[in-house]
Amino acid sequence: MYLLPLGASLELLGSPLCPSASPAGCGVPAISPSVHYSERIINGQNAVPGSWPWQVSLQTRSGSHFCGGSLINENWVVTAAHCEFNPYSHVVVLGQYDRNSNTESTQVKTVVRAITNPNWDPYTLNNDITLLKLSSPAQLGRRVSPVCLPPANLALPTNLQCVTTGWGRTNTNSRLQQVTVPLISRNQCMQYWGNRISSSMLCAGGVGASSCQGDSGGPLVYQDGNVWTLIGIVSWGNSNCNVRVPAIYTRVSQFRNWIDYVVAQG
Repeated sequence: MYLLPLGASLELLGSPLCPSASPAGCGVPAISPSVHYSERIINGQNAVPGSWPWQVSLQTRSGSHFCGGSLINENWVVTAAHCEFNPYSHVVVLGQYDRNSNTESTQVKTVVRAITNPNWDPYTLNNDITLLKLSSPAQLGRRVSPVCLPPANLALPTNLQCVTTGWGRTNTNSRLQQVTVPLISRNQCMQYWGNRISSSMLCAGGVGASSCQGDSGGPLVYQDGNVWTLIGIVSWGNSNCNVRVPAIYTRVSQFRNWIDYVVAQG
């Protein structure tokens, strides 16, 4: 087993997790992404700048990127527990597209609390989810806005086409990458990974495209109408990014009630 070195429904629009401060509510980018569901691109493709406005970069204070994450409202980011975010030495960067650019108007936020799911198991990588409370609210706008959260225990169809995004440590490209991958069934996934696959995990890929270029902690989203919903968090996968082997994502809908509870506690 190897950690990838990578790194909703409309009624959610009115929920407190999807603030109306964003002009379109959650999950509706002001800048439309360009997604081709027929792509079979191992290394991903450059995203349209600003088209995944919930994508964040987790960085050391010296500016070194190590994981991705997703903005779920102006105060909270969700990422993977195995990223081991440390509020004393790490920051959240919002609105970034090209990590080599020094002209982008990014927002750099410190974090007051990193709350890891109490059932996180670093040995099985089960329940791989952490919430980060920003020290001050994100300024929402064209390039920074939240993704929608799925309802609890959302049932997802096999072969649902999803998109994962990230900067990818194995990629020399400094621009945000995107890859389209289909969900695969748990039974199909277990043919590769055996009983390591729990009910709190999702499998996607394995058909010629890989999330290996995404970052751990980053989003797996799908589009319903014009609304994008966060269904997975990049968790772990094959060490050499074999495009015939599915990657594993934390199943966000399993944690919706826990996320609501933590956010409500403030």
